[in-house]
Amino acid sequence: MAGFADVSVHEELHVLAVDDSLIDRKVIERLLKISSCKVTTVDSGRGALQYLGLDGDDQNSVGFVGLKVNLIITDYWMPGMTGYELMKKIKGSKTFKEIPVVIMSSENVLPRITRCLEEGAEEFIVKPVKLSDVKRLKNNLTTRDSDQEIVIDNYQVEETTLKRKFHETDDQEIVHDQNDDDLQSSPSSCLTSTDSPSKRQRKTMMNDSD
Repeated sequence: MAGFADVSVHEELHVLAVDDSLIDRKVIERLLKISSCKVTTVDSGRGALQYLGLDGDDQNSVGFVGLKVNLIITDYWMPGMTGYELMKKIKGSKTFKEIPVVIMSSENVLPRITRCLEEGAEEFIVKPVKLSDVKRLKNNLTTRDSDQEIVIDNYQVEETTLKRKFHETDDQEIVHDQNDDDLQSSPSSCLTSTDSPSKRQRKTMMNDSD
């Protein structure tokens, strides 16, 4: 799927971090790098859309096809565009709608948190962001992708099994039809074996006639 890179346990995640605070950007960047993630930081929602190629006036902007971003972490309250508005733009994009978006805020406002989660946020983290938060997010991403691979593998196994059973059934029907054809194509041989007298019967008949 374009925009959403498959993640394995040994693959480096690419995270787009969005925050208007330089200090908070540096903190989240450091935590992500400690967790072996590739990090791109921008200072606004507009900057994030620009990076993704979604900054056009057209609401249906396609974005940069082939750009690999595994996760977007954004602050909620930023000038010009909130993290919630940024998330809605990303979720409305054909290219990047499957990318998980995590929203951060220094304010623990329950209605705001509920709204973000209901509208598609993967998680809402109350600042300060801790290393354990980043590790949990990374683990959730890799685990989810592993589960998807298992589901795909199981589907392929089931499909192969069904195809094998289908071919076996077809082979059995072909053999059965050939046997029926062989029986129908040689009626005379059946009549000869049942109607013509055997050597012993012919000898008995000759003795009777004498």
